[in-house]
Amino acid sequence: MIENEPAISINKTSLRRIAGLFNDYRGEVIIMFVTVLFGVLLGLAPPFLLKVIIDQGLQSKSLDIISRYSLYTILLTLLAASVTLLYGYQSVVIGQKVMREMRNNLFTHLQGMSLRFFTSTRTGDIQTRLISDIGGVQNVVCNTFVDALSNVAIVISAIAAMLYMDWRLTLLALGLIPVFALLGKVVGDFARDVRKGTQEQTSELNSLMQENLSVSGALLGKTIGRADVLAHKFDVENEKLAVWMIKSSVLQYVFFGMFRIITQIIPAIIYWLAGWLMFRGDRSISVGLLVSFSALQARMFFPLTGLMGLQVELISSMALFDRIFEYMDKPFDVQEAPNALALPRGQVKGEVAFEKVGFKYDQESDDWTLEDITFKAHPGQLIALVGPSGAGKTTLTYLIPRLYDVDAGRVTIDGHDVRDISLEDLKQAVGMVTQETYLVHTTIRENLLIAKPDATDEELIKACEAAAIHAHIASLPDGYDTVVGERGYKLSGGEKQRVAIARAILKNPPILILDEATSALDTHSERLIQAALAKLTEGRTTFAIAHRLSTILNADLIMAMKDGRVVESGRHDELLKLDGLYAKLYHEQFEVARAMR
Repeated sequence: MIENEPAISINKTSLRRIAGLFNDYRGEVIIMFVTVLFGVLLGLAPPFLLKVIIDQGLQSKSLDIISRYSLYTILLTLLAASVTLLYGYQSVVIGQKVMREMRNNLFTHLQGMSLRFFTSTRTGDIQTRLISDIGGVQNVVCNTFVDALSNVAIVISAIAAMLYMDWRLTLLALGLIPVFALLGKVVGDFARDVRKGTQEQTSELNSLMQENLSVSGALLGKTIGRADVLAHKFDVENEKLAVWMIKSSVLQYVFFGMFRIITQIIPAIIYWLAGWLMFRGDRSISVGLLVSFSALQARMFFPLTGLMGLQVELISSMALFDRIFEYMDKPFDVQEAPNALALPRGQVKGEVAFEKVGFKYDQESDDWTLEDITFKAHPGQLIALVGPSGAGKTTLTYLIPRLYDVDAGRVTIDGHDVRDISLEDLKQAVGMVTQETYLVHTTIRENLLIAKPDATDEELIKACEAAAIHAHIASLPDGYDTVVGERGYKLSGGEKQRVAIARAILKNPPILILDEATSALDTHSERLIQAALAKLTEGRTTFAIAHRLSTILNADLIMAMKDGRVVESGRHDELLKLDGLYAKLYHEQFEVARAMR
């Protein structure tokens, strides 16, 4: 059992929410419902035909009755099996549509979360909820509904037929049903905790694998030489998961074993009562009736077993539904305004202004990451941000495309608060080349097309030439169809960064953010990039974060930051004359450069 965890129960709100997943498929559900009822009615016929075969065919030795009713039984059984197959197929189709929609909705919702969510949530946990948790409720979504519907219909129809045959035997059979319900409740509660514990431990193991089996994680493990420590940690977490899996398996054996005992004992009791009544001279009970009643009784108990199993499955799956709904219910801290302003491509001038902007990562803390930031970048200007690590340079640029929202003041583009601009238009207006270059595990061409899916080969080549990477790509055996590997590790750091720059050039945004964009380049490539950037920044507002000050000497405005504040601003010559933070950084850097020559 999981300690200190609130009990998970099937409440009306949760059931309504799960049922609501099927709202878009009501017509298909109704058709399936009719098919199920038709199949259930067909399934009632064989026991009654069997009674006729025994009491009229065998007792009177009529081969004609035996043959005809046996044929009827075979035909109706085959028809019922076909109908069962049909509504099973309908159930799977509807269920998979719901599953697809759940995955799409959760994926789309997570994409809408701000960067704050991803920086505070482990990737392994996100993957577990999107893949493992949703996969865990697949049986409930695809099979439970139709199974519950068919089982309830079978039980009700079987009880009605049994009452028609003999009410005394029926009451004895029904008197043991509460045992099923109690057993299902006890097992279901335990199964709920087992399922929750299994998924949480699976999430922990996924996170561990994500951290240590990615390219970066594997590189770290090999370079620090602590593979034995990592292996031991994995073994500990893996053992915990094995314990939960053992509990799950034992639960299944216990559950079905107890039901098997019950379903074998009850028929024996029924036979005893029927025999007792027959020996007392009750002529209403015949051999045919007893055999037919036993068939109906089995037809009732198997669905009851199924219903108890469904109860266990549903209760245990509530832990997974709650985990999925927990993510679905997370509010967007970056939301589009109700009447968002459209800024179509071609109409954005690129004037960016910060007006007394303040921001902090921890909303409950009094510590501001950025405080009282005020400046204006005019269209076509190159704005450079310099300062020690942790000064808030990258965070400042993240506020422009609304990766985070300000906590004080406002950021504007062309005089419009970015919070009032359509998120799609804002995304198109701002391009970024981040300090940590990210390429997906596909071809160079596909990585470039992320920025502009309809780009022509000519446009790709032009962008790559501007980023000084085309010649290298052309020299590769597969050219632009070269697969870059996980996170682009088949390319060097400088090559990856130039591909990322080409991607930004291809997007051609009116506002460009370069976060250490040339940090991984050699001197030759850096000069090529600087020449390309000089052309690129014409008519474009560019924010460049740079530790290598040689890249921003010609900036229109240099802002020196420290502890979340802009402490100096001006052009290069002006800041040198101030002999402050910028001058200190400049002299330190160029003295080091001279010493290394």
